[in-house]
Amino acid sequence: MTIQILMPALSPTMTEGKLAAWMKNEGDAIAPGDVIAEIETDKATMEVEAIDEGVLGKILIEAGTENVAVNTPIAIMLEDGESAGDIDAAATAPPSPAPAPAPSAAPTPAPAQAPAPTAAPAPAPTASSGGRTIASPLARRMAEQAGIDLASVSGSGPNGRIVKSDIEAAIAGGGAKAAPSQAPVAAPAPIAASAPSADVPGMPDYDAIPNTTMRKVIARRLTESKQHAPHFYLTVDCEIDALLATRKQLNEKLSDGKVSVNDLVIKAAAIALKQVPAANASWTEEEIRIYRSVDISVAVAIEGGLITPVIRGAQNKGLAEIAAEMKDLAGRARDGKLMPEEYQGGTFSISNLGMFGIKDFCAVINPPQGAILAVGAGEPRPVVKDGALAIATVMSCTLSVDHRVVDGAIGAEFMAAFKKLIEDPLTMLL
Repeated sequence: MTIQILMPALSPTMTEGKLAAWMKNEGDAIAPGDVIAEIETDKATMEVEAIDEGVLGKILIEAGTENVAVNTPIAIMLEDGESAGDIDAAATAPPSPAPAPAPSAAPTPAPAQAPAPTAAPAPAPTASSGGRTIASPLARRMAEQAGIDLASVSGSGPNGRIVKSDIEAAIAGGGAKAAPSQAPVAAPAPIAASAPSADVPGMPDYDAIPNTTMRKVIARRLTESKQHAPHFYLTVDCEIDALLATRKQLNEKLSDGKVSVNDLVIKAAAIALKQVPAANASWTEEEIRIYRSVDISVAVAIEGGLITPVIRGAQNKGLAEIAAEMKDLAGRARDGKLMPEEYQGGTFSISNLGMFGIKDFCAVINPPQGAILAVGAGEPRPVVKDGALAIATVMSCTLSVDHRVVDGAIGAEFMAAFKKLIEDPLTMLL
């Protein structure tokens, strides 16, 4: 009996993915453990291994196909003794990505049998919805200015939507003008709120970069975060001269690997969250969850976006262990080799842009977490010490907080604890 190979769910939240590449061809023998395909999720490209033995009989979903739903058949595998003729014809057709409208060939009375309201000839095919021609706002304005009847234009956009290029082609070809003797056309229905169109007359040429699955997920999650999580921000300036001196002494004693400023920030945040556990929390409609373990998500920039590998149980790890783990996670994150459990499930996030010279910034909360710490660059600044002006290396840190989870006093208590640890780094080693 043939075996269907299904689109796997590579993480608890995955609903669809991109079939990036096939590692086997039709007719190739497959053994358990063989890598047969690469699947691109929102965070990484992962290998799919075979669990059965057989021959790859038929590829149903071609490499490069996006938005393939979980559990969709992507290939058919033949067992020993079977041939291509054993593949069920119905199973070889890839499922439609969305329910199709009722086919015109359905055994129902043909619409053509109904009396026609007028004897006017049918217009050129256009996209319509509820009797309204579907066109972009820019296309409508251009058609109105040029006197082009939208009903005479065929749309080349998604679902037959009329776009700018269609109107330009109609103008160049002397498209049908709107007849002034016709009854006034009803005003177009209001268009649902959406992002402003970039198709503005006079805009310069551009390079179109298709949105990856990762980019789409980042856009959706962070938009939801700003829409639903009431952000507020707390900033402290930390003097880090003592921290830099401590880091230098530690690195002189380490034979394998080095401790970075970011590693010290992770350690300080972990201890501060242990001291102020109410800040290590997330929101649900039923409850506020205060976590016993401090699992810190650290933002790492990768090609096409970012990913947040997690240092789990950071409150119980030493600096050398944090440094080694962070180096390994960041390296594999940039190579797209992280497993889902290595970048999901953190309780608190840190985003550090200090290496780019950014003085300070406000990060967007990573849902469902309740807070994220944005770390800026350390730089020499004038400070007042004992009533006299002095120079110190100062690092600005801003906490973005979900007010549903963490109140201002709790956020301030955490930042005070964090500042104290950063400015007196030896207390982190106690």
